Amino acid sequence: MPLSASPVVRRARLGVELRRLRRRESLTLEQVCVRLGWASTSKLSRIELGQSRPDLADVLDLLDVYQVPSPQRDELIVIARDAATGRGWSRALGEMGERQRAYVELEAGAERIVEYQCALVPGLLQTPAYARLRVSAGAALTGDVDVEAEVRARAARQELLIRPDPPHYTALIDERVCDPDGLPGDVWRDQMRHLLALAERPRVSVRLLPGASCGDGPHPLAPFSYYAYPDPADPRTVLVETLTTDVRLVSETDVSHYERVIERLLAVALPPDATAELVARRLGAAPVPRQRDPHDLG
Repeated sequence: MPLSASPVVRRARLGVELRRLRRRESLTLEQVCVRLGWASTSKLSRIELGQSRPDLADVLDLLDVYQVPSPQRDELIVIARDAATGRGWSRALGEMGERQRAYVELEAGAERIVEYQCALVPGLLQTPAYARLRVSAGAALTGDVDVEAEVRARAARQELLIRPDPPHYTALIDERVCDPDGLPGDVWRDQMRHLLALAERPRVSVRLLPGASCGDGPHPLAPFSYYAYPDPADPRTVLVETLTTDVRLVSETDVSHYERVIERLLAVALPPDATAELVARRLGAAPVPRQRDPHDLG
C-alpha cells in the first residue's frame, strides 16, 4: 500500500500557513511568544520552518492568537494532525538510513517527480547490482554503512514507480552516466536494459542530456530531485544532493529557480524515444567495459 503524503511535507505546509497568518496579523515572533507564554522564539521558529513535529495544542493556541475562523481553522487542524504523525508512519519506512528516508518521505504522495543526475543512474532506476556498487563506493568515504540494508531500502523505494497510481516521473540524465567504463559488463548491461524497461511504463520518462547541456541558462552544479504534490498548497520541494548530506529547499524563490532550470533541461534533452534508441544502440555495440577503481564515485 502506498504511503500517504509524509509528515515532512505536511510540516512544511503547516509552517508556511502559520507564518502567513502571523504576518497577516502584523505580529513578530516575539509578540506571539509573549502572548502564549513561550520562553523563547525558537519553538515558534522551528514550527514555521517545518523543522519540528508540532504539538496539536500549540497549533490550536496559535490559531486562537491569529483569530482563524472555520473552515480554514478545521483545514489547518487536519494538516497539523498529519504533521504530528510520528512513529507509525516511520515504521513503514523499515530499515532505511537517514538519507534514503529523506527521499522516500518526499516521494510519498508526490504527483510529479523530476530528477537530474550528472554522475549516476538515479536511485529509483537502479538495479540491485548497480546500487550495491555505488553504495559500496560511497561507504568507503563515509564510513559505517550497511550496504545490503541500503540496497534493500532502494528496492523498496522503487515500488513507487510500479504501483497502480504512480507519480509522473522524469529522469534527466547526463548521457555520460550511460558510459560502460568503470562498471563490470554484466552490471552495466543489466542496468541499461532496466532503464529501457522502466522507460516503457506510462508515467516514467527517461531523457538523456547530450554533453550535460543546459541551453542558455545556468548549469545545475549538483544532482537534485524536484517534488510537486496533488494539493497545490503543499510546498513544492527540491532536494539537492551533496557528498555527505542533502539540502531540502521549500522557499518559493529557491524552488522557482530550479523549475526554470528543469524547463531548460527539458528543452535540450533527447526525447524519450531518441533516448531509448541511443541506449539500445550502445547496448548493441558496447565494447568490453574498462573497470576503474571501485572507490571512484565518478
